[in-house]
This record gives sequence, structure tokens and C-alpha cells, in this order.
Amino acid sequence: QVQLVESGGDSVQAGGSLRLSCAASIDTYNTFSAYCLGWFRQAPGKEREGVAIILPGGGITFYGDSVTGRFTISRDDAKNTLYLQLNSLKPEDTAMYVCAADKTRCLSGPSFAEADWDYWGQGTQVTVSS
Repeated sequence: QVQLVESGGDSVQAGGSLRLSCAASIDTYNTFSAYCLGWFRQAPGKEREGVAIILPGGGITFYGDSVTGRFTISRDDAKNTLYLQLNSLKPEDTAMYVCAADKTRCLSGPSFAEADWDYWGQGTQVTVSS
């Protein structure tokens, strides 16, 4: 089992930056480093959107079109923590940001489909004002 807890959300002005964290609790039969990790976001009235994915090892990442070049996903396996650096924030980035973990399906190819992710956090709110 994996439990995920996000933090770092805040209200900022357009052009600002934030760093989100996702701390994981893993049972003794699994290791954090073996999981694919992802960030998703959901704005009011909109469907959940895939933001970024990072594979085990941290060397391979994928980003949604709307955040490429502005957001950076990273992981610290020693701390069981996933990060998302958000730069050049825009009002349209306002959303609840949620982290997710998957151990098996993602290794056959990255996917932002919600059904392909096994574990989800509760989310942290990011609000960007103009």
C-alpha cells in the first residue's frame, strides 16, 4: 500500500513560482524507488489533467503540453518524496494538484489516464491571480 500526502500549495501572483511536495508512506513490501510517479491537476468545472510523470530512476520525465518548459518534476527516493517546481505561473494554472503512484502499468509507456494509476493523494490547492 502507498499513502500520498501533498503540500506546498499557495496563492501567488502570475509570474510567480511554487514548489509542491508529495510525501509517500510505503509498506515494508515495496520501495518508493520502484514506482512511477505523477502529478495531475483539476480546476473547478474541468476534468482532471495530467501534468507530469517521472519514471523510476528519475532520468525520464514527461510533461503535459500546457506546462512544458515551465514545470519540472523530480523525486528524492531517499526521502520518499516527489516534487513539482512550478515557474512562470499563469492564472490558468489555478487548480487542485494531486500526486499519484503506479508500480507496474507505467513501465510499458507513460500514461495520463487516471485508470492507469493505483494510488492518489488528496491534493494541494494552487491559486494564481492576475
